[in-house]
Amino acid sequence: MVVAEALRSPPLTMVCGASGSGKSRWAEHLACRSAAEVVYIATGPAGLEDPLWQERLERHRRRRPANWSTWEVLGDLSPALIRLQPHQLGLVDSLGTWVAAHLDLDSRHWLAVQQEMLGALHQCLAEVVVVGEEVSWGVVPATPLGCRFRDRLSDINRKLAKQCSSHWLVVQGRALDLIALGTPVPADG
Repeated sequence: MVVAEALRSPPLTMVCGASGSGKSRWAEHLACRSAAEVVYIATGPAGLEDPLWQERLERHRRRRPANWSTWEVLGDLSPALIRLQPHQLGLVDSLGTWVAAHLDLDSRHWLAVQQEMLGALHQCLAEVVVVGEEVSWGVVPATPLGCRFRDRLSDINRKLAKQCSSHWLVVQGRALDLIALGTPVPADG
């Protein structure tokens, strides 16, 4: 028998998928359906000197409705979650860039940052849609840093998924409702 985790209230929605799958577009679509004031919470670096990254950021900016607010928080996701108000919907894009901002932390400090973010999510008064990358479908990373990124992101994705009232997997431009279609994997032990 699988024991269900307590769902977060207000609702938490997760949208996961591979790079280029359409996960951000699906999350934006879900946010547009809400009557709440949308706050787009960008966790990626805006000033990165990479033309491809800048092009990607510009595509994301052009897609967003003009009435959405944008908070560029980089690795400081926890304070942003706590600042959200009940009349707002926070769209976090994405967990991968948030995890990347903390890759230099040792395991103990990473656990503290992770717990701080999970605690902030519990204190958050607004509905939240989180975009997260699925990174474990490819080859095993060739570097220790790549393995750390994959393991940390996979772990936080699983932890958040247990609290979701809505959970989507986006593959090749198709959104699949994981709660309707899936069965939770039993926990270890």
